[in-house]
Parts: sequence; structure tokens; C-alpha cells
Amino acid sequence: MDADATGPDHGRYAYSALPDRPVYAWPGDRRLAVYLALNLEGFDFGRGLGAELAPGGPQPDVLNYAWRDWGNRVGAWRLKETLDRLKLPASVLVNSRLYRDCPGLIEAFRARGDEIVGHGRTNSERQGILGEAEERALIAEATAELTHHEGRAPAGWLGPWISQSRVTPDLLEEAGYRYLLDWCHDDQPTWLATRSGGRILALPYPQEINDIPAIVARKDSGRDFADMIVDAFDEMLEQSASAPLVMGIALHPYIVGQPHRLRPLRRALEHIAAHRDAIWLTTAGAIAERAIQSETAI
Repeated sequence: MDADATGPDHGRYAYSALPDRPVYAWPGDRRLAVYLALNLEGFDFGRGLGAELAPGGPQPDVLNYAWRDWGNRVGAWRLKETLDRLKLPASVLVNSRLYRDCPGLIEAFRARGDEIVGHGRTNSERQGILGEAEERALIAEATAELTHHEGRAPAGWLGPWISQSRVTPDLLEEAGYRYLLDWCHDDQPTWLATRSGGRILALPYPQEINDIPAIVARKDSGRDFADMIVDAFDEMLEQSASAPLVMGIALHPYIVGQPHRLRPLRRALEHIAAHRDAIWLTTAGAIAERAIQSETAI
């Protein structure tokens, strides 16, 4: 049978049905691991990609640029107050250019002890459309900047716009990354094969419990999104009795930092925080490291 008849395959992982897998527990004999992914992103003025509050006009698109920039100037700080109040850890997904453009912003989350995760240079670009040499250079540049400021290399990566080429997992593994967040194909950590004969861990990152698809794309309200978080949490906590699970919540300050969305979001996070004794409330990196060290990833 020819390749067209069988269809293309990514070659990264084999099919695995959740009920057929071994059952294990996270630290503290918990079955549900929960992490918050806070995206701190920068955008070019007058060019490049960016989420839109309203249909943009000719460049410079001041309306949408300023809306996104509000997230770094105001929204991120409001979200930090909420995380501090509720004593919630976060994995902070960082565009490396923000060290230059927003001095003090990433440092404030570092001071909380949050994990800093690689998220490219800027969210005005996609890495998956680049040639291999250009993509390798993008990863190297962002990694070097984060390593310089944080004193250690990031363990995890999420591509800007969740953009991957056919060789992205290979390039990340070759650059020393231990896990990536771009694949949302499972509720447990899974291994992706790489061309070196090695592997890199894929950690569940949400595309449903994510404010960009929910609010920007589907036009759900802040209350709708908060209800999704609570319903997903309650359901996954119940499901985790039979299988250990990972729940991520993806947040962007220019979206859920807005006052009318922050208030219902805070209520949803309060609901999760009230169950902290029943769950492993942690970071993406801690989940990945646990899965690697315990050899529980599939």
C-alpha cells in the first residue's frame, strides 16, 4: 500500500488507551496534578502576529497592540496579586524579549519562586514556518537569554502560537530541553521519539481550558471560562480515582487580567485552592521531572 493510502504519520508516539495503562500516584499519594501556565508575551508594533480583541485595521494596529500591551503593564500584576493571595505556584511561559521590553516583570515572578519556561523570542512570530537552521537559531537565542537572566537553562518549552515544524522536538531535545508543552494529545505525560534515538517528554497543555481559544476564538465570557475551569477540575478530580491525570490552565494577562474576567477567574482558582489537600498543586516542570525520574511516562 502506498504512503498516500496509509496516510502520513508523525512517528513520535504510538497509540495508547488510557484504561490499559499502569496506575500510579503523584507525590503525597495524589492522583490529580494541577498547574497554572501564565503566558507573558511580547508583540511587535506595526507588524507580525497577535490575538485581536476586534478585527484589526491597517498597521500599525494600535487598538490590538495596546490591548495586548496592557496585559504586561497591568493585567500580569493583577494576576500576580491573585496568585499571591491564594498561594498558588505558576509556570511562567516567557518570550525572551520581555527582559528588554518589560524590565522587572519576569523578575517579579522569579521572586515568587515560579518556574520560568521557554516560549520563544516574541509572539509576533511562528517558529514552525522557519527552516531548520533558522528555527535552531531561534531556540538558541531564546534559551541563551533565559539562561543568562535566570542563572540556569529552562527545562521546558512552548512554541509561540504552539507552532512546531516537523523537527521541533528534535531541535529541543538537542538543545537540552527535557519537556515540551505543544502537544495536547493526552492527559498524562508521554514520550516523543526524536531523531537522535532519544526522546523528549510531552506534558499535557490545555487547548480547551485556555483563554485564547475559549474567549478570543469562541467568544465565551469570563464567567463561561471560569465555569469551564471549575467543571473540568471537578470532573478530572473524580476521574483521577482510576488514573493519574494532569490538568493545566492556560492564562494570558491581556485576556483574563481584565477586571470583568479576573473576578470570575479568581473564584475558579479559589475553588481549586480549597482542594489543595486532595491534589498536587505544582508546576509543569515539577510534573515533568517526577514523570521522568519515576519512569511513569508512557
